[in-house]
Amino acid sequence: MFIEDMFIRKFLKGTWSQMFLSEIIVKRQHNTVRVAAIIRPLVTNRKMYFLLGYSEEMLSLWLKCPVKLELQIQTDPKSVVYKYI
Repeated sequence: MFIEDMFIRKFLKGTWSQMFLSEIIVKRQHNTVRVAAIIRPLVTNRKMYFLLGYSEEMLSLWLKCPVKLELQIQTDPKSVVYKYI
């Protein structure tokens, strides 16, 4: 599982280069992998939807289970609130 999570994070950081404002959170529920993160809008909407579909499809094929990306867009990086536990 650790290797898969590391692969998911590296793949997404390479595909969505310089767009992540937060850590990439990988959640597993039954047979589904859900990935959550906060991104900044550096590309057009059309390219963002392409990257979303491409990432979900490629990760689903490689991991052999459904993958759902849950991305939230934040325009101002300073307004992201972090809570360290």
